[in-house]
Amino acid sequence: MENLHDIPRFKDSLGYLYVEHARVDRSEKSIAIHTVEGITPAPAAALSLLMIGPGVSITHAAITTLADNNCPVVWCGEQGIRAYAFGLPGSRSSYGLLRQAKLASDEHTRLEIVRRMYQMRFGGEQADGLTIEQLRGLEGVRVRSAYAKLSRETGVEWTGRAYDRTSWSAADPVNRALSCANACLYGICYAAILACGYSPAIGFIHTGRHASFVFDVADLYKVDIAVPVAFEVARDLPPNIEREVRLRCREYFASHKLLRRIIPDIQKLLDLGDSSPNEDYIEFDEPDYGSDLWSPSATQGGEEAA
Repeated sequence: MENLHDIPRFKDSLGYLYVEHARVDRSEKSIAIHTVEGITPAPAAALSLLMIGPGVSITHAAITTLADNNCPVVWCGEQGIRAYAFGLPGSRSSYGLLRQAKLASDEHTRLEIVRRMYQMRFGGEQADGLTIEQLRGLEGVRVRSAYAKLSRETGVEWTGRAYDRTSWSAADPVNRALSCANACLYGICYAAILACGYSPAIGFIHTGRHASFVFDVADLYKVDIAVPVAFEVARDLPPNIEREVRLRCREYFASHKLLRRIIPDIQKLLDLGDSSPNEDYIEFDEPDYGSDLWSPSATQGGEEAA
């Protein structure tokens, strides 16, 4: 990626904004949230993601403004638990998407990237020579150890990961907090992936889901960020666990500079070269919508090279 148009300055964004039971409209060169309590301006240029929850109407002008400011929009369920659809990503290049698809389609390159992902989780330990099953086993040990350690430190009883989506309140506080923290982490990773023009669906470790690559990327940070937040909130037992988790996740995302880490980590994983995510995104005009045309190589289509 040598073109500055490929990567906006996602690292400088404030994070995501979740909206429900409101009307979103354009306000000057940004957007505003209209509710029964009044009107709240929102800086579209400084948002990495706008999450549209239930009961929201959004105007054509607002969508245009968000697109002009490279802010992706996700239509999601209550409290951002599920993502149903998303709007235009921030990147105007298909380079990252095509490379991602190529790497995931080849068994050898896919295995290499899976090893890189596990190696990043293991803190740089060598993963060469280990099978996928062995790597998964080591990852399981790492995660279980993290849960046990945080249980000791916080005094929160831990009996294992268990929750039922159809009966949310039946889960214990720590499992509810974990689900909420993971959802927040997925939102940030989803935004980063879309902002750079990658596909959330083309995963390497995870596969077959619309957010497989989101799960791959989020797992790089889950034990260090989402899990500690969940145990801390479960220890404190606030009246509204879900709201407190979202607030603390935002604090953690800021203090751990997560937005500055995600895109360089994805580039490192996919080996996208020396392009820097720190470069300014430059607005440009497109007088026409022409595109490069693909041609097969000389040896394709039954024709031999001269």
